[in-house]
Amino acid sequence: MAKNKLRQIPDHLLDALMESPHESTLLVDAEGKIRFMSQATAEFYHTDPHAVLGKHIHDVNPNSRLPEVLKTGTAEVGSVLRMAGKERIIARIPLRDEQGRLLGAFAKIVFWDMTQVRDLVRQTEVLEEKVNYYEKELQSFYSSRYDLNLVVGESQPIQQARQVATQAAQSDLGLLITGETGTGKDLFAHAVHLMSARRKNPIVKVNCGAIPQELFESELFGYQAGAFTGASQKGKPGKFELANGGTIFLDEVGELPLAMQVKLLRVIQDQEVERLGGTKPLKLSFRVIAATNRDLRAMMRAGEFRQDLYYRLNIFHLRTPPLREIRADLPRLAYHILSGLRTGKRQLPSRIALEVMQLLGAHDWPGNVRELKNVLERAAAVAGSGTLLVDHLPQDFLEVLPQAQEEVTAPRALRREMAQAEKAAIERALRYTDGNRTQAAELLGIHRTGLHQKIKKYGLR
Repeated sequence: MAKNKLRQIPDHLLDALMESPHESTLLVDAEGKIRFMSQATAEFYHTDPHAVLGKHIHDVNPNSRLPEVLKTGTAEVGSVLRMAGKERIIARIPLRDEQGRLLGAFAKIVFWDMTQVRDLVRQTEVLEEKVNYYEKELQSFYSSRYDLNLVVGESQPIQQARQVATQAAQSDLGLLITGETGTGKDLFAHAVHLMSARRKNPIVKVNCGAIPQELFESELFGYQAGAFTGASQKGKPGKFELANGGTIFLDEVGELPLAMQVKLLRVIQDQEVERLGGTKPLKLSFRVIAATNRDLRAMMRAGEFRQDLYYRLNIFHLRTPPLREIRADLPRLAYHILSGLRTGKRQLPSRIALEVMQLLGAHDWPGNVRELKNVLERAAAVAGSGTLLVDHLPQDFLEVLPQAQEEVTAPRALRREMAQAEKAAIERALRYTDGNRTQAAELLGIHRTGLHQKIKKYGLR
């Protein structure tokens, strides 16, 4: 087949390739006899390239290592050879046929000048430093997003979740995180990784609910070049390979099909993976964290989730509580979310009115913290600076709280009446004293500083 390919190449192209001064090629057969020497190589040896054909390489260069390459069958790449008074970097490569039999070897120049090597080393050093710098920057940014201190709240369920996360981080054992959608399972998973001994290595997230069933195996375990129709000719590492040394985070693990659960269990137990189309398993080191919003015990009873896989994942169990179970933490969460929205020059409210907090506390929050963030983001965009009021809350949110809204709007109307009466009394006092604020404060029975504050509050002149 190789001969057929060569016949398709025009002779003048083959000649140009072999005689390229940038290659400087020397070819010997299995006995070490020279079968080809390019003109550029012959000039280095001060000889005629045709006159040396059939001679042993040692007759031309007693120090040549091509016979050693023929003996060992091992390539030597990056060797330094002094030619014409200059050091060159060369490669010596053994040649074999399709059955693996040794046919000969060739030598070629890789770098013509050591300056090229030094430049390449310098570029490599610069690139390595850049990679290290970006890794540190990324780690810093990543840590700021997933620190366990970002888990807001002091209620008992939150404290218990923090305690389990801290315990799990001290171990390499499986961790299963369960909880409703929007309760921070992702945050806890990443925080555990950051507190663990694997923190300097990657955490690779796999959304098990977003991978088509026919692609599960290639995504998780990878594939060799040409393993199936449409596969990349370079092959591809799977998620487990990418997580080697670190953590693999199996989000929505309850969505895994049964057939994949069997293979996943074996990979977790053996800590090794075999690519699709591969013949040799790869030994890996990884920690598994899984998360789900489904009831895996009910799925086991229904035969939808393997019991052995469940117990392998569920050595540590962390439950993220829904927002309705930690209502005491809601004010802290609300202000934490509000402060997180302040970026750049954007004007946002710094306070949340009591009536708003009452409405937030009356809601059941089926979407949990994710839903709370959505409501506050929309309200803050309407409010601008100042205080977040009931009027700023999204209408669709208010519509699901008819009773709670009624309860907070009645006292709100009473306070509005009281404020209007106070404003009118101050105006009358100021008119009576011809604008003398000290005398007006005495008439009203309040301190002069307090009067100044109220004048400013009501926009009076």
